[in-house]
Amino acid sequence: MSRIAIVGGHGQIARHLIHDLRRSDHDPVALVRKEEYRAELEGKGAEVRLLDIERQDAAAFAAAFAGCEAVVFTAGGGPDGNAERKRTVDLEGSLKSIEGARMAGISRFVQVSASGMDDPLPAHTGAVWRAYVEAKRDADIALRASDLDWTIIRPGILTDDPATGLVSLAAELPKADVTRADVAAVLAGVLDSRRSIGRQWDLMGGDTPVAEAIASAS
Repeated sequence: MSRIAIVGGHGQIARHLIHDLRRSDHDPVALVRKEEYRAELEGKGAEVRLLDIERQDAAAFAAAFAGCEAVVFTAGGGPDGNAERKRTVDLEGSLKSIEGARMAGISRFVQVSASGMDDPLPAHTGAVWRAYVEAKRDADIALRASDLDWTIIRPGILTDDPATGLVSLAAELPKADVTRADVAAVLAGVLDSRRSIGRQWDLMGGDTPVAEAIASAS
């Protein structure tokens, strides 16, 4: 059994992940910025620690990761039109998580990104979407360049449909829907997969059971 720190611990994927980690005998540690989330997340079986992604530094991240064996970065600036929060949450939050993990002596790091982040942006791209893509892209570049045992999962179009347990997982895939619950199941699965280290995979809904998809993805 190991403790897994979840950055962005009250997000939609994170709440599914807490459930999946408990089922796989891991102890989830949900890192959140609001005390008001504590009761809900503790009720799901998570340990709750406070961390303000935007206002605290890498040393605070390292302190929040104390006693954990892995970090999962699931945080995002949200669907609003605030381009600045794409930088402060999606990029800087990831960078501080990477440095915090290193400072805490944690090597295993799994990051949720999004498919298509390396594609060129059209000249007419709106400011918010451009900020989002650039933040996710640069966070992935930084993680790939790190000395951590990293895995990057890039889901397609997220839905709130029930888990199917069936996915497609590969270095590149055509964009398609995938449920948040299935994304969480893949995150939980790759944490225990040595072959996923150093891999960046697109994740879509599919017809392959999660464990089999992780074992065979190229």
